[in-house]
Amino acid sequence: MSRAFVKESTGELDPLPDLPISPHPNYVTPRGLAALKDRLLARQADLQALRARVERLDKLPEAAAERDIRYLEARLRSAIVINPAEQDGRTVGFGHVITVADEAGGTARYEITGEDEADAKVGRIAPQSPLARALIGAEVGDEVVWRKPSGSVRLTVVAIGLP
Repeated sequence: MSRAFVKESTGELDPLPDLPISPHPNYVTPRGLAALKDRLLARQADLQALRARVERLDKLPEAAAERDIRYLEARLRSAIVINPAEQDGRTVGFGHVITVADEAGGTARYEITGEDEADAKVGRIAPQSPLARALIGAEVGDEVVWRKPSGSVRLTVVAIGLP
């Protein structure tokens, strides 16, 4: 076999590709900013521990930690902190907790947070989500239409509050 097409290895890993950065503005709550900082400190500590290992044959965990650190540093540089307590509480906005009622009479609570803080399991949604887009700007008593892949749902804003 010809050696012309064989890549010589230096023993070092090529850097892992960077994690994708959202094209949307990086709005964060004060809690979200603190969480990003905590995640960065944790990954920096992880990297330090990985570099202190006696056996360092597997460099992939270090490369992953370096990639995560680059991502978190970029998210912190682009963070636009919005304190929900400083906003008008009459209309739904970023950082607010919204209680809605559906047509069947069921209620649910959602909090509009930054993308890195969003977690559907606990009702935290990103401002770019279809539900958040339907809710932003609504007032108590307003009816909004949440367009879902399974069909549209009508929701009534019952309450607007702070986390």
